[in-house]
Amino acid sequence: MNITVEDLSKVYPNGTEALKNVNLTIESGMFGLLGPNGAGKTTLMRVLVTLMKPTTGTVTVNGLNLQKERRAIRSMLGYLPQEFSFFSKLKTWEFLDYVASLAGLRNSTARKKAVDEMLEQVGLYDARERLANKLSGGMKRRLGIAQALIGNPKILVVDEPTTGLDPEERIRFRNLLANMSRNDIIIILSTHIVGDISSTCTDMALLDRGNIAFNGSPDELIDIAKGHAWRIEAIDSELDQIKEKYPVISTIPSEHGWEVEVVADQLETYPGKPIECNLEHAYVYFVEYQLEQSWNGESIE
Repeated sequence: MNITVEDLSKVYPNGTEALKNVNLTIESGMFGLLGPNGAGKTTLMRVLVTLMKPTTGTVTVNGLNLQKERRAIRSMLGYLPQEFSFFSKLKTWEFLDYVASLAGLRNSTARKKAVDEMLEQVGLYDARERLANKLSGGMKRRLGIAQALIGNPKILVVDEPTTGLDPEERIRFRNLLANMSRNDIIIILSTHIVGDISSTCTDMALLDRGNIAFNGSPDELIDIAKGHAWRIEAIDSELDQIKEKYPVISTIPSEHGWEVEVVADQLETYPGKPIECNLEHAYVYFVEYQLEQSWNGESIE
């Protein structure tokens, strides 16, 4: 499976340029999509799942043109939008059974088996008789994940899938996606939770103001930020000043005040120690330093 995006742009009627000449190649496996709010991530995903037409550009899925062969491509898709809705008067299993029938599972026996297996996978089997509108926020999110997976899609697009999930549920979902990615399918994961991408994705893109600012592996993004992550030992009176001066990744109470992790080209005023860079450090460094320099017309090394 592969998706090719060429010179894709989307301009809304109010003149907003949500996407600007986006070019991407997405192969089988896990693909992560990162970016600040308003970067264009949701617009790109809505184009890819045929819910929105681009202004210019083309998308092909395994050689099929997205604009001309929408029905064939839709049959391959599973989609979990950020705002997921359901039929509140249906029980959990009834809703999933309905979605499974729409996905082409016509045999009732096979469909019941598939529904029960999926409810088990997402941890909702014990709540199968509960009305969907009586589920907790996290359980509703899991039901959304289940409806996206039930038809065994060849392309799975998920927008902020772990929002509202506790740490155990988030790990369960990551493992579920990891198992699926062993097959010849594409999983596109858009999230603001960097850990979701660092734990699962081998390829990623970073969108900023409608542009592809970075495309590569998580390790390649981390390499850009190596040597720019620091830990500062700070006292209470210094904490606010540090937050004003540097992008702060974390603050942890210590015996003498605070351990503050920041990203910066160089530390000034406050002594600190360099630390190993992870994807969260790399993402913040890239957005706060590399992108800001490029938008301000400065060169990026």
